[in-house]
Amino acid sequence: MKLSKKLKESRSKVNRDTLYSVKEASSLVKEITTTKFDSSIDIAVRLGVDPKKSNEMVRGVVNLPNGTGKELRVLALVTPDKENDAKEAGADMVGLDEYLQKIKDGWTDVDVIVTMPSIMGKLGPLGKVLGPRGLMPNPKTGTVTMDIKKAIIDVKSGKIDFKVDKSGIIHASVGKSSFDPKKIHENIDEFLKTVVKLKPSTTKGTYVKSIFLSSTMSPSIPIDLKEVTI
Repeated sequence: MKLSKKLKESRSKVNRDTLYSVKEASSLVKEITTTKFDSSIDIAVRLGVDPKKSNEMVRGVVNLPNGTGKELRVLALVTPDKENDAKEAGADMVGLDEYLQKIKDGWTDVDVIVTMPSIMGKLGPLGKVLGPRGLMPNPKTGTVTMDIKKAIIDVKSGKIDFKVDKSGIIHASVGKSSFDPKKIHENIDEFLKTVVKLKPSTTKGTYVKSIFLSSTMSPSIPIDLKEVTI
């Protein structure tokens, strides 16, 4: 594939033999972003775990101090007595049976689903639709709860959930290219602290093997592992 002039210029600004601090990378990622739209800033953390082992599956949630910059569409699957709470908290869609039927028919035009423990039994059969898209609510990520209002507010304010994939890598969005470097830096710091706290007790050897930061269509920036205290 032929590289564009802008992409060549972006690549020339990243020294592949240099490991950057989070502060340096937070500024550099803005310099190498060339898209006309507000690109996502993404982080990829490779871990020394075996995701096939249940006791080494790394999964968690983090409240990014400056949010993700993305307006998430939230569906609240709740009983009638919780509908007002969901609407007041800012849910984009609120209901139950009509949405369960839509999902059964293949509809998944939503970013996050929040629900109650008593409704999970109805969602179980829809796992084949929701699971592959990462939309199945989970108590561990705070999306299955009786406190519907808090769950929605958390999601809207920048709470994200993440998990290691089958290759041992965690991918997450930590902001937008329109953020100033300080906000990107703060979000990355909070994210990495959370990943480190989730280190499985059974993991041997190096836990965090590599960290890369990038924006949409930009080169990746290698981050110095000294930035992570394990």
